[in-house]
Amino acid sequence: MRFYSAEEVHANLALPRLADAVSVALGAGTVAPLRYAHALSATDSLLLMPAWSVGDGGAIGVKLVTVLPGNRKRGASTVNALYVLFDRTGEPRAVIDGEALTLRRTAAASLLAARYLARPDARDVLIVGTGRLAPFMAHAHCINRDVERLLIWGRDTESAQSLASALHKEGLPAEAISDLKRAVRDSQIVSCATTAASPIVHGAWLAPGTHLDLVGAFKRSMREVDDEAVARSRVYVDTYAGILAEAADIIEPIERGVIGRSDIRGELAELVAGTVPGRGTASEITLFKSVGTAIEDLAAAQLLVELSG
Repeated sequence: MRFYSAEEVHANLALPRLADAVSVALGAGTVAPLRYAHALSATDSLLLMPAWSVGDGGAIGVKLVTVLPGNRKRGASTVNALYVLFDRTGEPRAVIDGEALTLRRTAAASLLAARYLARPDARDVLIVGTGRLAPFMAHAHCINRDVERLLIWGRDTESAQSLASALHKEGLPAEAISDLKRAVRDSQIVSCATTAASPIVHGAWLAPGTHLDLVGAFKRSMREVDDEAVARSRVYVDTYAGILAEAADIIEPIERGVIGRSDIRGELAELVAGTVPGRGTASEITLFKSVGTAIEDLAAAQLLVELSG
């Protein structure tokens, strides 16, 4: 059994190849129950995310995540995670840095969805948020695109400028902006990776042809976009089960009758399989909402072990 550090995860899992691996896993009959949250206290949680693939060459994996908001006061990380990979005999094969694996697979899933939902000629990309996930989303949405402007917005101006500077040094055309409304209107891809409790991107701002990528808000108390943004969009999700259990950005518009359950056009596995159509015209607005699935974690872990020999 081997331990893989965050540095090894990032060095080995290139986003395009990981997106391809996730695509294969989504069509391979991988089983992934909804993640289960154990309340450790009124504020602290332990999350369990298992998945297993079928057949003799399959694997079993589980991600263990602790969420302890009080750690901020102690100068420690709020979220910590480990991924444990077993082969189909039940023998442990690897223990992997869970945060790095999550960052990579989340960005890869959005890259995969954008292949079907974003306009091929998208030139202006906006990243909303400046947290740990933001730079990975920036790289994902610039892959195989002639991006002319990569706009970065955050509530904290200095954080936005720092992220834009770091991305610019990595060769991306990044710049920090302060006018979020204008940036949304000017961008063909808008990717939100925040922990916002109420909408920060509004449907009235969206220009025809926009692809809206929502990967931040992951529980019922969080929202990144308003009802109008959902109503104006062709809505796709990573998994029906996860979204309808956890994603307020979709659940609340359904509960209010803004959209119906049937207005969710498909999940990522259906896009990959070709059983539902993706973007149909250059002018329609598409929306991909993700809360994460253990299928992506397992695909990433298996690819990591395969590539490292």
